[in-house]
Amino acid sequence: MAKVAVVFHSGYGHTQRMAQSVADGAGAELVAIDADGNVSDGGWATLHAADAIIMGSPTYMGSVSWQFKKFADASSKPWFSLAWKDKVFAGFTNSATMNGDKHSTLHYLFTLAMQQGGIWAGTALMPANSKAAQRNDVNYVGSFAGAMAQSPSDASAAEMLPGDLETARLLGQRVAEVAAKFRG
Repeated sequence: MAKVAVVFHSGYGHTQRMAQSVADGAGAELVAIDADGNVSDGGWATLHAADAIIMGSPTYMGSVSWQFKKFADASSKPWFSLAWKDKVFAGFTNSATMNGDKHSTLHYLFTLAMQQGGIWAGTALMPANSKAAQRNDVNYVGSFAGAMAQSPSDASAAEMLPGDLETARLLGQRVAEVAAKFRG
């Protein structure tokens, strides 16, 4: 079984709920980026030991949070020695609006993974885009690049839709399966 880590920042709890769903699907360990943009020494050790790293950030102003960016900048140390080369990577994000420029956040995560020499795994989930589709369907937001969720700005994390959380869980499951294939 592949070792999977989920590294994430969450400002209001929505991305943390997604991270938990991703981790549930992958059998992964959570690595939280704190409010100051830091990861504990144990968190860095978990990331180094992982076969796969799934990254998550809320989408703020069309990109990752500054706390996630601080983590990304700090990942230049493993980058310099190619310590994360050939790990499987994936990403997820949440924003208040249906589009919310979430793809820009996923592209940021993808670029970081590519800089680390990683292998990206998308959702491999068909979008819920028929007339019969309901907002609570899996992959309703319709992303192949990574899991996307939408939470109204006045909704608590507890009010997140089960369909968005299931999309996140399925992403975690896929990454664990892909990473296991690479382990041989």
